[in-house]
Amino acid sequence: MGKNNISFILHKPQLSENIGACARGMKNFDFKNLTLVNPKPIFPNDKILATSVGAKRLIMKAKVFDTLEQSIEKVDILIATSARFRNKNIKHISLEDLKKIDFRKNVAFLFGSEASGLSNNEVSYANYTLQIPTNLKFRSLNLSHSLIIIAQYVSNLINMKTKTFKRSKKVRTASKKEIQSMIRLCINNLEQISFFKPKEKKPIMIENLRNIFYKMDLSDKETRILSSVFASLGKKR
Repeated sequence: MGKNNISFILHKPQLSENIGACARGMKNFDFKNLTLVNPKPIFPNDKILATSVGAKRLIMKAKVFDTLEQSIEKVDILIATSARFRNKNIKHISLEDLKKIDFRKNVAFLFGSEASGLSNNEVSYANYTLQIPTNLKFRSLNLSHSLIIIAQYVSNLINMKTKTFKRSKKVRTASKKEIQSMIRLCINNLEQISFFKPKEKKPIMIENLRNIFYKMDLSDKETRILSSVFASLGKKR
C-alpha cells in the first residue's frame, strides 16, 4: 500500500501562497498528486513556486481541470473536507474513521476555496465528508493547514500498514467517470418523464441522487447493470 494513488484536490483556490504551501505540505509527507480545479491565480506562477519552497517538481506535475467532474473521473473514493456538518444524505467521518478507508484504491481529498469552502452541490460528488476536530467556537482552518493535518494522519496510517477492508481482486470498484455516466443516463431519463417537480427543487433532487449512488461503493459490473436498466427504461417510453 503506497501513496501514489492518493491525491489532493484544491477546488477554486484563491491565493497563490496557499497553493504553494499545500504543495510544500504534501511533499513533507511524500505525497505527489496535486490537482487544481479552476484556480483563481495563473498557475503556476512565481509566488506559488516560491511558497512551495522545495516542492517545485510537484507543482509542475500538478493537474489542472476546468470542472470538478473532470478532476474526479479516475477517483474511486472522494472525501470532501468541511468545517461544518451538512444535513445531507451523505456519510460524515472523522480522522479516526480514515483507518477504514481502503487506500489501495484511488482516493482523493477535496478542499474548497478559502472564502466559501465547498457548496452542497460540490459535496454531493463525494463518498464521505470529513471534519477536522477544532475549537467549537473557531472552526475555520487555513487551507494548507487542513491539508497538512490530513496528509500527516494518512501518511501515518499507510506507514503503519493499517488493515483495510478486503475485496475480491476479481471485483473492480466503479470509477467516478463510470458512475457519472450512469447518473447522467438516469437523470436524462427522469427528465423525459418530467420527474423533477417542481423545477426549483431539481438541483437538490439531483444532489440527493448523486449522494445515493456515490455512497453505495458500486463495482464496475453493478454500474453496467444499472446503466442497462436505465437505458432500457428510456427505450420503453
